Amino acid sequence: MTVRLPEIPFALEPFGPEGGWAYENGVLTGRAGARQDRFVPPGGDSLEPASDAPRLLASLPEGDFRLAARVTVGFAAAFDAGVLYLHVGEREWAKLCLELSPDRPTVCTVVTRGHSDDVNSAVVEGDSCWLRLSRTGDAFAFHASADGEKWTFVRVFTLGTAAQRAAARAGFLVQSPTGEGCEASFDRITYTPGGLDDLRDGS
Repeated sequence: MTVRLPEIPFALEPFGPEGGWAYENGVLTGRAGARQDRFVPPGGDSLEPASDAPRLLASLPEGDFRLAARVTVGFAAAFDAGVLYLHVGEREWAKLCLELSPDRPTVCTVVTRGHSDDVNSAVVEGDSCWLRLSRTGDAFAFHASADGEKWTFVRVFTLGTAAQRAAARAGFLVQSPTGEGCEASFDRITYTPGGLDDLRDGS
């Protein structure tokens, strides 16, 4: 099954558990089930995710791009989140999250290279925030915004080989690692070819 959004010129495919993905009036919604997450604990021996979470991803062409959305999360339990997700390999992927971490909405990032790291960036007032994922040359960048106009730099990193980066998938994820489930919505979605003029100020 594929999903097409008018804002993104590529078909999106679901991965992982059933997410109940739906699109109506410019709003994409998805739902994670109980204890669904995509995270490989950095202190463990396992190279496999502890569990899995619903993802809706598009295969992107080569070249720079910016994918942004306003994310709204129905927070109910610690670490519930709506996520912009980047996938370059089975053990190489990254998340930009609006997450209840653990009791306040927070912009968080995870970059997985075999095992996951985990970084909190900024506390958010309310249940919504704008998130943006960009590819810029051989790197990827995460930014966040309160209004979709002024962007704050969160993180820059690289993943995988040049061939993997060129064939990256990107899209949306919902998680509920400790709870009974979580619904998130993504609206004001934009996909823009081309990179950033200034990585640090997000322009």
